[in-house]
Amino acid sequence: MRLSDASVVIRPRNAWEAMDLGILLAREHRRLLWSSWAIVSLPVFALFSALLWNHPSTALLLFWWLKPAFDRLPLYILSKALFGETPSLKQALRQWPRLLKGQLLASLTWRRFSLSRSFLMPVVQLEGLQGQARQQRLGVLQQHNAGAARWLTLIGVHLELALWAGLMVVFYFFLPEQVEQDWDWQHLVLSAGQDWLWLEHLTNAFYAVILVFWEPIYVACGFSLYLNRRTVLEAWDLELVFRRLRQRLSGVAPAMLLLIGLVLVPAFPSAWADESAPKKPLSTQSANQSIKTLLQQPPFKNPETVTRYRFGEDKSADKNKPTGEARLPAWLEALLKNLDSDSFKHIAKGLEVLLWGLLTVGLALVLWRYRDWLHAFVSRRSPRKAKPARPAPSQLFGVELGADTLPEDVAGTAELLWATQPREALGLLYRGLLNRLLHDFNLPLKNADTEAQVRERIRQLQQPSLLAFSDELTRHWQNLAYGHRLPPAMAQQQLCTAWRALFGSGATP
Repeated sequence: MRLSDASVVIRPRNAWEAMDLGILLAREHRRLLWSSWAIVSLPVFALFSALLWNHPSTALLLFWWLKPAFDRLPLYILSKALFGETPSLKQALRQWPRLLKGQLLASLTWRRFSLSRSFLMPVVQLEGLQGQARQQRLGVLQQHNAGAARWLTLIGVHLELALWAGLMVVFYFFLPEQVEQDWDWQHLVLSAGQDWLWLEHLTNAFYAVILVFWEPIYVACGFSLYLNRRTVLEAWDLELVFRRLRQRLSGVAPAMLLLIGLVLVPAFPSAWADESAPKKPLSTQSANQSIKTLLQQPPFKNPETVTRYRFGEDKSADKNKPTGEARLPAWLEALLKNLDSDSFKHIAKGLEVLLWGLLTVGLALVLWRYRDWLHAFVSRRSPRKAKPARPAPSQLFGVELGADTLPEDVAGTAELLWATQPREALGLLYRGLLNRLLHDFNLPLKNADTEAQVRERIRQLQQPSLLAFSDELTRHWQNLAYGHRLPPAMAQQQLCTAWRALFGSGATP
């Protein structure tokens, strides 16, 4: 590892700046990272989906569990690219089987749920440490940046879920309206589970696609945190500075040595002369005096004068009182002595009355502000009479809903009208349904309600048979009203049969 060949600036950073560096690294090599991850992970996902077609959740869980094995390939690419040795896609794919040999079982078992996984993965893969050496290394690394690594994992989990949900919502938005109407949650529950396996595998594929773009970024952020921690521990930035300085001075070092020698040669005779001069012997008394003089000077002793105010007279303290300590001003001493006079007592009494008055006014304002709330919970007055129920609307969507406008046998009348007047037959069934909803189920329908709002109110009744019949009838009614498309003969008979099964033959209860 040659630090001088690094493609980034080696210097200490805070944790969030280091993760930002990881994002920049992933963006710089995004094509290689994304393509290598897709080539390695997507075939495994397809294999799991094919083998476990009847268990899509298990297939997704196994694919998610193998993420640490897939993460080793982006880490290898980033470690090489950092020092200017970016591998090709073919070279990276050839190295992936070799990368799986080091402690893979531990990475997929007891280390799988480590929140610092991306931060600690380089210790095994790049440094090759294991056992006690690995534990000691982790203890040093986790003294700092471990919290940021855990936050990186937590944010990554929520980001994966958010992107996954967003991709499914985008897919739902592109569905045709007719297909969207048929995809009702009760239909999905009541229908056979085998019919919707393809949809579950499709949503699983959305998650696999999201990992292609996000997981290399997650690995890059953890790798940058690891690099930043090693930069601080091993002083990589200082090592680079000294290396550059040595390179600059390597060409001029002989000349500087010669110059220093020429400068020091004239000073040697004077030094020899000083050494040959007689020295004065140092006595014990002079040595003690020199030590005392030295101890009385900074930094051993720093005399400081402090001026402060104090109340009362402390005669015992006056003996040791510094001469520089000041006393209270005369006007302040006179003011403090007059605090016990009658005038100050009257002022204090007035302030007390004023404060109690302000408190009373404040309580009165609070009671007035929340008087309605107090009436509701404290008042003993009889509760107000309930408002009379709103009368049921006489028509919806321009359709008369009165019971006198419907025949006794709604289904039989509709069967007679199918051949000659299909629009009137379908309208009769729809009017009968709205009439039943108003009188049998007491649904609060309004004149301004739309077909979709009526369907939503029916869904709240939690009656699957009624909901299925209303959805089918509403769909044929909208196709005929807005698209002029008649329901097929089989659907006509099914609607009449479903009506009799739900309501019998009468128009009203």
